[in-house]
Amino acid sequence: MPRPPGHGPGFEVRRQKIIDVAASLFAEQGYAATSINDLGRAVGLAKGALYYYIVSKENLLIEIQSRVMRPLLSRARQIAELDEDPLLRLRLLSESLLTIIFRRLDHIWVYEHDYRSLSGDELETLLGQRSDFEHLVSGLLAEAVDQGIFRALQPRLATLQFLNLHNHTYQWVRPEGQWDAAFLSREYCATLFRGFGASDNALPDVEERAAAFKRDRPDLPLDPEAEWTPAAVGG
Repeated sequence: MPRPPGHGPGFEVRRQKIIDVAASLFAEQGYAATSINDLGRAVGLAKGALYYYIVSKENLLIEIQSRVMRPLLSRARQIAELDEDPLLRLRLLSESLLTIIFRRLDHIWVYEHDYRSLSGDELETLLGQRSDFEHLVSGLLAEAVDQGIFRALQPRLATLQFLNLHNHTYQWVRPEGQWDAAFLSREYCATLFRGFGASDNALPDVEERAAAFKRDRPDLPLDPEAEWTPAAVGG
């Protein structure tokens, strides 16, 4: 949301902190069970002062959802358009998805549990973003089948397998734990790719190429929230 006229630079800093606290409260208590008064107490603001920053409780939910989907979908589109084979692009997309899950666990919890509290155009926009992301995954899986990398697959079922394995990670992962996004992506993709019928030789090869991509293409980091430098593409 753009900064209203007349607000100093500290306004946006404070607003972003309020969104962080709201995500934590919604994840812990649930969106419906968290009141504006709860949020006000947590950030040290009276209700009137709080509305100065957030407009409405629903707007907080919109902001939290947007923090997840906007960068993730943007990065996924960039990965899908790379001039690389579908196996490598699936591996990179997997790590990008897991990176934002690790980064914003509270947001992901709210994203998964409370999106139905949105309504109208906002809900339609979110569902459209989810559908667009699924289509990117489906397209890459279909490419892998067409190129003979994977066996014949039911596209919808294969997409759900890919998404379910990744999307449930937020329920148990700990960012300070022994596994990071890159490690889990490697393990998840090894399981999925073997199940989808990729050859044994393809698995170490895709890991070598993923490592080379991350080393040679710093212009397109897998972190969805990191800056992308389009001018470097093709360089």
